[in-house]
Amino acid sequence: MIQRQQTLWLLLSAVASFFSFQYPFYTGTLIEKNMFAELDAGSNFLLLILTGASVLIGAITIFLFKDRKAQFKLAIAGVVISIALLVIYFIQMKKFVSGTLSLTSILALLILIGYIMAARGIWKDEKLVKSLDKLR
Repeated sequence: MIQRQQTLWLLLSAVASFFSFQYPFYTGTLIEKNMFAELDAGSNFLLLILTGASVLIGAITIFLFKDRKAQFKLAIAGVVISIALLVIYFIQMKKFVSGTLSLTSILALLILIGYIMAARGIWKDEKLVKSLDKLR
C-alpha cells in the first residue's frame, strides 16, 4: 500500500486538504464590514463541504489499492473537487477590498497536484497490469 507512489500523492492531497482548514488562502479587508479577515476552508459553507469531501476522498482512496478502477475514478473526482475549490476561492477573493494571497495558498495547489499525480500513477499501474495479462 505505502510502496506505491500514488498512495503518497493521495496522502499529500488529504493532508493539504486538512491543513487548509487551519491556514488561510487569502487575507485582507472585507468590502462589507471593512474589517480584516482571512479566507480559509471554513469561511464559506461550500468551501467547507468541498474541502471535507477532498479529505474524505483522499483518505478513502488510499485504502482502495486493490481496486484500481475505483481508485482512479475517485482520484479524478478529487481533481474535479480541487479545481472547484480553486474557482470558489478566487470568487470569494472578490469580496475583499484589499489583501494578499497567503503563503499557505500553496496548499490548494498541492491538493490539485497530488490528485493529478495520483491519477497518473494509478493509470500507469493499470496499463502495466494489462500489459502483463497480455503476456500470459
